[in-house]
Amino acid sequence: MRDIQAHDPNRGRWIPWIFVGGMAVVVAVNAVLITQAIGTFTGVTVGQAYDRGRTYNHVLAEAARQDALGWTLNTRMEGGRLVVNARDRGGAPVRGVLEGHMLRPLDGERVALTEAAGGGRFTLELPELRAGLWEFRGMLVSEQGERHDIRQRFTLP
Repeated sequence: MRDIQAHDPNRGRWIPWIFVGGMAVVVAVNAVLITQAIGTFTGVTVGQAYDRGRTYNHVLAEAARQDALGWTLNTRMEGGRLVVNARDRGGAPVRGVLEGHMLRPLDGERVALTEAAGGGRFTLELPELRAGLWEFRGMLVSEQGERHDIRQRFTLP
């Protein structure tokens, strides 16, 4: 006769714990992924995107109006200043007032700038800005009331 070992009820007790441990790993990984998904970039770059898309013809009309002015704008940084040169269609300087702010697109930080009046050359003093990508958003208003939007991106070291 064969030697039959006695049945040991404790022998397979660890097997259900393998399934419990596997599920615990899945739950832990999902918790990390959910936390990261909630705490990072939402993917939305424009508030009310649908409404803005429906009114895009107004954006095109405004761009056409600004193009019709025939102004040439040159925006650059010189040291700690932002310099904007503005010329009309005939090459004459555009006299008026420039107002605007610096915007950091990554986190939405906004730094207001004092307005500058001038005759073709406008100089805005910049405060100390963090390194990275910044966008100047300004409005140049001529003495006749004509308006021109300015958007220029700069990368600061």
